[in-house]
Amino acid sequence: MLARTVLFLCALAASPVAGAPLLQQPIDCDLGETCYIQNYVDADPSSDYADFACGKLSYDGHKGTDFALPTLADMQRGVDVLAAAPGRILGTRDGMKDALITKETLPQIKGKECGNGVAIDHGDGWITQYCHMKRGSIAVATGDVVDAGAPLGQVGLSGKTEFPHLHMSLRHNDQVIDPFAPEGSSTCNPTPENTMWADAPGYVAGGLVRLGYDTKVPKYAEVKSGAAGTTTLAPDAPALVLFALGFGSQSGDTVSIQITGPGGFAFEHDAVLEKTQALYFRAAGKKRPPSGWATGTYTGTVTLHRQGIVYAQDTHVLTIR
Repeated sequence: MLARTVLFLCALAASPVAGAPLLQQPIDCDLGETCYIQNYVDADPSSDYADFACGKLSYDGHKGTDFALPTLADMQRGVDVLAAAPGRILGTRDGMKDALITKETLPQIKGKECGNGVAIDHGDGWITQYCHMKRGSIAVATGDVVDAGAPLGQVGLSGKTEFPHLHMSLRHNDQVIDPFAPEGSSTCNPTPENTMWADAPGYVAGGLVRLGYDTKVPKYAEVKSGAAGTTTLAPDAPALVLFALGFGSQSGDTVSIQITGPGGFAFEHDAVLEKTQALYFRAAGKKRPPSGWATGTYTGTVTLHRQGIVYAQDTHVLTIR
């Protein structure tokens, strides 16, 4: 389960632009539970970048909203991409493989960075585009008329992407529009009054994606794929390690890792994050004591501190038997 963020800033009700479609969430998941928003439209016209709230959940030139899944395993189980508003299918692409982009494979997708996807015409010059969908999952065809919420396919890893997510972009007369700030002005307000969402997602400037236990510090690729992590261990396990995957770090954030267990067992480790990162992970733990691990329940707690306050926190339970 995606960790809950303690400081959760909810956007106000939508006030759509005249003649524009009113958007629904384009992915079948629970924001803050089974998915999260990794990136927003880049609102900074310079070579720097910023999201609509003047945070750093974007990158230079980013033209859409990225709804991310915690792991590759979640993608493989299947998460539907949904039409954000009613309209007619303009076009589709399928057949591109689901694979993490590398420097070596980047030239192969030139001109097809969106990967497998769908474009929908909503009338009056409004178009939504859905990118990085799973190969073989496209469920619509050019010319189809769809309602809001209609399944278009599934979240994948095709095109230019480093994590499983849906990139949804909105354009009006070929101009990129940020549905969180459709008038194009950045007020640094995380709770904008005028959006294009029927129920605007709350803005969360970073948090915890997933927690897990292992017998060693896992590889980053294992954490992101979902391969790392267990809920049970034997008393002779060589070590007890708690890890956390997070997003949207800011310089000076502190990640506190705590484990408590039977017989008064207690462990604590703090790590200061030195830079802004889209995704990161930290891990800490203890080696097996000479007598082995006491059987019972061990509770791990990870807390993200930002500017002296608890910004996000989650717990994860392990049984040793």
